[in-house]
Amino acid sequence: MHVYESIVAWQRADDLAVAVYQATGSFPRFEQYGLCSQMRRAAVSIPANIAEGAARQYLREYVQFLHVARASLTELAYHRHLAERLGYLDKATAAQVDTLVTATARPLYGLIRWAEDQIAKGEVLNRKPDANPDEDRPRRKTVNR
Repeated sequence: MHVYESIVAWQRADDLAVAVYQATGSFPRFEQYGLCSQMRRAAVSIPANIAEGAARQYLREYVQFLHVARASLTELAYHRHLAERLGYLDKATAAQVDTLVTATARPLYGLIRWAEDQIAKGEVLNRKPDANPDEDRPRRKTVNR
């Protein structure tokens, strides 16, 4: 399991990306490279940026990627609105996507607040180094000569 897979915001964003792919599958063919592509790219960008940020060493970098994820979430919310107005999404599907957007926003905004608070407290690294990084490594036998 990758570190990012335990992050609730990533889990919700991953569910959202799958739902958007399913919802856009019925879009008109001429929208394949238009609104359909834009919605899918924005949806995939959210969990991808959370994952990439989680792999960064420094908190400031992590926060930058989380802000990009938040911006993509906002972009997707607008695309969903437009798709419904154009008649590409029925009300039930649009509501389902909206519910997932909200479910993703809450933990994502909380994660951003947490990371920014850590920076304000003077934390620099995204993860604390292990107290004893060699603990999990197999120990070599020492031979007394």
